[in-house]
Amino acid sequence: MARVSQEHLDARRRQILDGATRCFSRNGFHATSMQDVLREVDLSAGAVYRYFSGKEELIAAIVTEVLDTVREAFEDAARQSPPEPPDVLIGQVMERVLGEAFVRGVPGSSQFPRMMVQVWTETLRNESLSVLIRDGFERVRGAWVEVVEAYQAAGLMRADIPAEHVARTMIATVQGFAAQQALFGEVPVDVVQNGLRGLMSMGEQKAG
Repeated sequence: MARVSQEHLDARRRQILDGATRCFSRNGFHATSMQDVLREVDLSAGAVYRYFSGKEELIAAIVTEVLDTVREAFEDAARQSPPEPPDVLIGQVMERVLGEAFVRGVPGSSQFPRMMVQVWTETLRNESLSVLIRDGFERVRGAWVEVVEAYQAAGLMRADIPAEHVARTMIATVQGFAAQQALFGEVPVDVVQNGLRGLMSMGEQKAG
């Protein structure tokens, strides 16, 4: 029997994840069954269960990818000296995360934030997913703290405010924008960027 290449295995796993993401984005976690996923990806049960034991493992894999995308975006930013200002940086992260949705075939960027909100809700009843989210949040928070510390080291931000406090506020901005996208429909990323620029201009106006 011919051996299946790792490239083929990776592509099949990607196919399953992409199909599950589309299903969850359309109908939510609870209204989506594994049969729905099987029909979406046009594979047998045996082919899918070779990679994932069930719906919750699929959800966990998707959540991990989302968190890793955000973390990697801010780790990349932290390597800049200094990083881009917060309005630019947050816009870049949002575009990168929403861009992942388009690359993976999620129908419409507004659908991806809907799935994120569903994940947050699911963590209230699913302890294993809650642990995963907390672990992912800590890794994301660490990357954002590095960004804030880079701002402070470059003299671009007050150093007397704990970097973690600023990092949590930046995270909340992204989460809040995603929630608005999910609840009220698609909004251009430059809306939140302009809002941040307005807030950041208060000191400039006073100084002028």
